[in-house]
Amino acid sequence: MILSVWLRVIRVRFLLASVIAVSVGLAINWRQNSTIDPLDAVLTFAGVMALHASVDLLNDYWDYKRGIDTVTKRTKMSGGTGVLPEGLLKPSSVYRAGIGFLILGSIIGFYFVFNDGIIIAAILGFAILSIYFYSTKIVDSGLAEFFVAVKGTMIVLGTYFIQSNQITAESILGGIVVGVLSSLVLFIASFPDYDADKSKGRKNLVIVVGKEKATSLFWVFPVISYSVIILGISIGVFPILSLITLFSIPLMIKAGLGLKRNFNSVDELMPTMSLTLMFSRITGALFVLSFLARF
Repeated sequence: MILSVWLRVIRVRFLLASVIAVSVGLAINWRQNSTIDPLDAVLTFAGVMALHASVDLLNDYWDYKRGIDTVTKRTKMSGGTGVLPEGLLKPSSVYRAGIGFLILGSIIGFYFVFNDGIIIAAILGFAILSIYFYSTKIVDSGLAEFFVAVKGTMIVLGTYFIQSNQITAESILGGIVVGVLSSLVLFIASFPDYDADKSKGRKNLVIVVGKEKATSLFWVFPVISYSVIILGISIGVFPILSLITLFSIPLMIKAGLGLKRNFNSVDELMPTMSLTLMFSRITGALFVLSFLARF
């Protein structure tokens, strides 16, 4: 029982975004260098998962403290986890767990700083600061989607650098693809929480431009990701097989059209949000596979 509550507040299924980001970094390195350091790979997964869990736990804590989660309609994709409003855990316990995961991820990160130097130090410093201040400062600045995109990019860059001690065009462009896909999931989850977030002083793209106009912004995210993939293929840094990511286009179109129709209805928006999450994960997984195939 208590384990299921903790898994719920950590939002385990959303950790897949970071799994994909690390996998992209490893896959790019594998394609270029035909080798992967297994210990570094395992530690990278562990560190990134710990940091991701930290930001989710702290987000739940601060949303509860600010009263956001007490006025939202909770769904599988939005409105917080409901653990604190339901009294299943103490707020102090969730906060301490969030800080604990942040410390754990930082310790693993410092191991890589010691081994790999200033580049990892810069990435780790960005991660620590953005995680701690995400739910108190960043979400009030209108830059949450941007920071999530940068976070995804940094995970790919950091993973690749740990394995190769290089930063290449492949890792930069690959990071952008993954980061923008993750940002799209955050963007779509902002629609059901619009009123609660706005009433408590939050800002995001949906609040800044309004829900109806924001439906048009949906298309910007996949267009950026697909454009970067096509650019990478055209300049020879991505394999031609990366075109398999285009197979997810029908999911993207169905989600975008569903958002246009149902942006004002939380219940009717749920299938669209699930499709968007599926689109992001499938596109990311196909992107990983395109680097692993050898032909």
